Amino acid sequence: MRKRVPAMLLAALSVLAIAQPTVAQSQEQQPKKTQRTARPAEPKPANIDRNGVLILVRTSLLALDQANKTGNYTVLRDLGAPGFQANTAAKLGEIFAPQRQQALDLGGVAVLEPQLTLLPQIEPSGMLHMAGFFPSVPMQVNFELLFAPHERQWKLFGISVTLSN
Repeated sequence: MRKRVPAMLLAALSVLAIAQPTVAQSQEQQPKKTQRTARPAEPKPANIDRNGVLILVRTSLLALDQANKTGNYTVLRDLGAPGFQANTAAKLGEIFAPQRQQALDLGGVAVLEPQLTLLPQIEPSGMLHMAGFFPSVPMQVNFELLFAPHERQWKLFGISVTLSN
């Protein structure tokens, strides 16, 4: 039987909504367009090496671990992309309160090897997305991460962490 611990569900997804601009044109000047069914863009494999993946996964999860242990989410917030920083440190504290109250220890991710269940891929939005787990005992650490490109670096945009047996 699997035991799931509630966790953060991609904190920054609330800021993902992107307004689509609309263009008003005169009806008489609009040429008739044929109906074309556009195929939705599909994710593409990310051009990132194993060390890059390890750095992103470990630093993100350890930053969350330290924020949970101290109750101070300022550094976690400041390490994120601008969209993630739309969350205040107080809001992140609210989001991760269940993990903090359960005193979850994610320190093992510093030395364990992550097993990826979703290889790093670039989403149609341009964001880097990956997921996986750390096969630890007695609880397995499951993660899903989303990074936005910012100033030539991948910055944390969304994070989800759960534990299971």
